[in-house]
Amino acid sequence: MRYLDPKNDLTFKKVFGEHPHILKSLLNALLPLNDDEQIVSLEYLPAELMPCIPLKKNTVVDVRCVDKHGRQFVVEMQMLWTDSFMSRVLFNSSKAYVKQLDKGEDYKSLQPVYALNFIDDTFDPDPKVFYHHYQIVNIQNTNKQLKGLEFVFVELPKFRPQTINQKKLQVLWLRFLTEIKDSTTTINEELMQNPELREAIEYLQESAFTQTELYAYDKYWDMIRVERTIIEDSLSKGKMEGKMEGKLEGKMEGKMESKIEMALIMIAASEANEKINQYTGLSFEKIDELRK
Repeated sequence: MRYLDPKNDLTFKKVFGEHPHILKSLLNALLPLNDDEQIVSLEYLPAELMPCIPLKKNTVVDVRCVDKHGRQFVVEMQMLWTDSFMSRVLFNSSKAYVKQLDKGEDYKSLQPVYALNFIDDTFDPDPKVFYHHYQIVNIQNTNKQLKGLEFVFVELPKFRPQTINQKKLQVLWLRFLTEIKDSTTTINEELMQNPELREAIEYLQESAFTQTELYAYDKYWDMIRVERTIIEDSLSKGKMEGKMEGKLEGKMEGKMESKIEMALIMIAASEANEKINQYTGLSFEKIDELRK
């Protein structure tokens, strides 16, 4: 039996964007929450944060949710590191924080926003540190914290289960994200012993996907390969920053074209707008426009 890679945009959303109890397990394992801060239940929120701004700045986060206390959690899987990614995460999280407040409401009603970001790339020079937790703290006394926003970045390529002392469930979820790949046909028994992990693994079985979904899955990897090639070629040839920007803009336009192509295929297969939005990130307005 073949399993699909959980880091793919389609599989990541299928596992963590459709099953709140599985996402809850992941968040409790990976976020720096105290025992009395553990998430009890989750409700999904619309993923699209910025529906009508220029393409270059537009971003759709993978999963957004809220717990019974009103805390929001923004979860992303990023395949390639760019210098602007942290700024994008800060922007998305701040926007989620601000949008909690309706007119006339008191600032005291604002609840924290946690951003959990998995990166299948490296950005920190320390080869041993893969888990990065950021808070807003006082420079002179880091124990003093401004509550509201917290950020976690996980560099997946650096993860080595035998070299860390993190809690077991955290290790298991990171193994889930790093050990299961396209070529995987057998799963380590230790991963299958946890009920949430076992269920998540079942959703990765190739047989659980339609032909349309498998096409979208392969198309996503094609886009990642193109993006990686553009970045690597530009760096190796030492091109000027302006030229790099131009190429990246061209890549983004190509990525949008691929999303539109994917949406048209799903429309032809009579898929619902909600599913097309989930797998492509296109707005409902754009999907309706394509249907016409």
